[in-house]
Amino acid sequence: EAGDTLELIFAGGPFPFDRDGAVFQNREGLLPPRPEGYYREYTVITPGEDDRGARRIVVGGELEVGYYTDDHYDSFRELVADQPVG
Repeated sequence: EAGDTLELIFAGGPFPFDRDGAVFQNREGLLPPRPEGYYREYTVITPGEDDRGARRIVVGGELEVGYYTDDHYDSFRELVADQPVG
């Protein structure tokens, strides 16, 4: 599912939820500090969930960096090209 979300991000959508592409504010402080508006968040569909679930991909800038969380921002893993997510 994360791969599907990444494909949508690179294609510019369309995204399944209105909140996809919203500014991620990094309130938890777990990602490197950047100016407000640098990070954007996208939903990774979770099978069996009735809502957005807890999985997200957060990207920074012009897609130069990406992070994956499966616990609704409690932890992140940096996405690396050619490395599986999940």
